[in-house]
Amino acid sequence: MVMHLSKQDHAAVTAAVAAAERGTDGEIVTVVAGRSDSYHDVALHWAVLAMLLVLALLSVWPGMAAALYERVFDPWTQVVHPSVLLLIALLLQTLAFLAVRLLLAIPKLRIAMTPGATKTRRVRRRAVGLFRTAAEKRTRARTGVLLYLSLAEHRAELIADEAIHAKVAPEVWGEAMAALVASVREGRVGEGMARAVEQVGVVLAEHFPRSADDINELPDRLIEL
Repeated sequence: MVMHLSKQDHAAVTAAVAAAERGTDGEIVTVVAGRSDSYHDVALHWAVLAMLLVLALLSVWPGMAAALYERVFDPWTQVVHPSVLLLIALLLQTLAFLAVRLLLAIPKLRIAMTPGATKTRRVRRRAVGLFRTAAEKRTRARTGVLLYLSLAEHRAELIADEAIHAKVAPEVWGEAMAALVASVREGRVGEGMARAVEQVGVVLAEHFPRSADDINELPDRLIEL
């Protein structure tokens, strides 16, 4: 998914964050990324698998290499030397490797060929990294929350600072994440982020109502990577 948020989307999310924080000491940081990883290592794994598949096929049908040599180079040969067969196997492996690497140089195809569990781990890792940079322990009461959406992987993460994590079970954020996913599926990313922020604000206001001396410690604006 390639999608750029409009100025209206940014404004809507920023306004939602400001409104949510008016009722809580919590601080909400919102981030939308085009993707969380390049997955070039996944492409390499598929290319190596293609090489192994060539060997597997040659082991099941050992006459394939000899038949290929006879068809392409010398139809009159009776016996193909083993070194020639090995060379053919090497060439076939190389072609398979290069073909897969070339195909998976296409980002959309590379994402599609990445296992779901791998995408989930990479999105989570990126979200944790951003949280540590942008929100973790950057508020007096340790009440920062990161709402992270990665478009290419169709995945979102919500990570809370230690004070919030100690009081709020992960499943409590389910309504916020459901609101986000429902809107994103329909292509309304900005609206989805704003709705999720609203739900996050409700949870934070319940557990961390706004104090009289509360100040805005983290930026309200939506960060688009």
